[in-house]
Amino acid sequence: MATQCSVVVLISGSGSNLQSLIDASQHSDAPFKIAAVISNRPNVKGLSRASAAGITSQCVDHTEYASREAFEADLAALIDQYQPDCVVLAGFMRILTASFVSRYERRMFNIHPSLLPKYPGLNTHQRAIDAGDQLAGATVHFVSAELDAGPPAIQGQIAIEPNDTVDSLSKRVLKIEHKIYPKVIEWFSRGRLVWQDDAALLDGTPLGAQGKIVAWEDISTL
Repeated sequence: MATQCSVVVLISGSGSNLQSLIDASQHSDAPFKIAAVISNRPNVKGLSRASAAGITSQCVDHTEYASREAFEADLAALIDQYQPDCVVLAGFMRILTASFVSRYERRMFNIHPSLLPKYPGLNTHQRAIDAGDQLAGATVHFVSAELDAGPPAIQGQIAIEPNDTVDSLSKRVLKIEHKIYPKVIEWFSRGRLVWQDDAALLDGTPLGAQGKIVAWEDISTL
């Protein structure tokens, strides 16, 4: 097998998306490996998930720094020790400066719980319900300096049910996240997915303004 793509995952909390990436990386034919998991918060469950999988886990506590720039300098220095091919934000709840993003440009990904460009930022499920939307979902995208605005690679969609609450909707969207995030990292690791000009390209074909769109009933085909 060709050399696996080396991935560093950044987290802030429980790490359920991290777990989906760990599970995918443990397949015998996985094209990527997780070199390290780094959290900006100590003692979170995601660090325990990494340790249980035999993955190096470390913390750079942002509360110990006087400035965002000082925090990011140490975070970047730690990431670079692992020489990753790809940096994955999996529930990493820090807004990153343009300088940090440019350091990993075209090889850093984020997942966002809405159908971007709808509802960047927080409270995405409540906003979708309040707007009377028929669909909700999640988007995996390349990270750019603008919040939740990098080229999208994939969107997974589900229907919003009449009785959905923020809690019920978020739980169903999370199941989508666990399917689509590993798939995007697999695509990137195999050289199939690139950021070229202003778009994400899969197998040389531009994916468009919303990336590859997959309905929940088609998730199993990924």
